[in-house]
Amino acid sequence: MTTPDPRTPPPEARPAPQITFYEAIGGLNAFVRLVDRFYEGVAEDPLLRPMYPEEDLAGARHRLATFLAQYWGGPKTYGEERGHPRLRMRHAVFPVSPAARDAWLQHMRVAVESLELAPLHEQTLWDYLERAAHSLVNTIDGGEAPAAGQQVPDRLQ
Repeated sequence: MTTPDPRTPPPEARPAPQITFYEAIGGLNAFVRLVDRFYEGVAEDPLLRPMYPEEDLAGARHRLATFLAQYWGGPKTYGEERGHPRLRMRHAVFPVSPAARDAWLQHMRVAVESLELAPLHEQTLWDYLERAAHSLVNTIDGGEAPAAGQQVPDRLQ
């Protein structure tokens, strides 16, 4: 019989393992449900739908679900497939106006609420999504996306 190492705390004294936000809200399944619900709204939105050239939105769904999963502590699929997210750069080619941001947030709000998360998880997720949406605005309502190679301003006048 071996003697327990006195430096090792007994199981009841060890801290509980930390789980990621990804795990806490249900893993990839939760993000897939979120994204599916979100794109149901986008598919019918006259302002947002033209920004998605794919007929079925499958690629956009996959990219958003894997991005969010990775961001919140899940598998690194997005990074393995696409590299660094570079959100502002990837969205700079689209006319992300305040109206487009608000439409995006409206559809995402419906999607977030459909998950029926615990209040703290819902607020944490929503805070991130709202900040991200605001950071991607690159033109005024009715304006065009910046030309290729044009610097995207940090703040619009």
